[in-house]
Amino acid sequence: MSDANVPAGNATPVVKFRYAGMIDYKEAWDYQEQLFGRVVARKTANRDLPAEQQTTPENFLVLCAHPHVYTLGKSGEESHLLVNGDQLAQLHATFYKINRGGDITYHGPGQIVGYPILDLDQFFTDIHKYLRFLEEVIILTLVDFGITAGRYEGYTGVWLDADHPVKARKICAMGVRTSRWVTMHGWALNVNPDLSYFGNIVPCGINDKAVTSMQKELGVVVDENAVAERILHHFSNQFSCKIIAEATE
Repeated sequence: MSDANVPAGNATPVVKFRYAGMIDYKEAWDYQEQLFGRVVARKTANRDLPAEQQTTPENFLVLCAHPHVYTLGKSGEESHLLVNGDQLAQLHATFYKINRGGDITYHGPGQIVGYPILDLDQFFTDIHKYLRFLEEVIILTLVDFGITAGRYEGYTGVWLDADHPVKARKICAMGVRTSRWVTMHGWALNVNPDLSYFGNIVPCGINDKAVTSMQKELGVVVDENAVAERILHHFSNQFSCKIIAEATE
């Protein structure tokens, strides 16, 4: 991948890491919007300041998990949710239409959900490259646990056996939004989730491919904290940034 779009002469970007634990989806979405607004506000203010008074916008990476929830991206079809309101209640699940790209997906306990809120002007202004970098972070993390993964041409996310159409199965879904080169939303890596919840949707709008998890592939419950640590390691390396832990406000 070319680094032609990386701003020249910039210092190593700093990303503030926040672990939000198990958090309601709407609460996490509002939190993302708050952080996103801070970054955009700083970029906007800088436009009216001389160079010596400008300050570098913050970058954030939030890791969390959600109670059972289905989210539909702005390009998705509501018909890909295969249950009605009463059935959602029986499943103890909620449903949201949101402003990321992509179709419908599931979030729930046993996943590691990542929300990078990055000012891409500090990295590179290429959304396709950004998605490939996110995928690479997860691919390298899976390798650390003995799982060989890759990309499925024409689709985002991380897949197993992507070169075998019949066997291909998704282990990590991705969907992002960018505005003024600031990102939000991100990925959901299936570590130890209840995969039966994917049976209530057409995952990512793809009706002929399976969904899997690290637990299913390895046959054991996987240490989610260990997975999160490797994600942070590979994120730091892939994006050539410094990650610093910051307590949630």
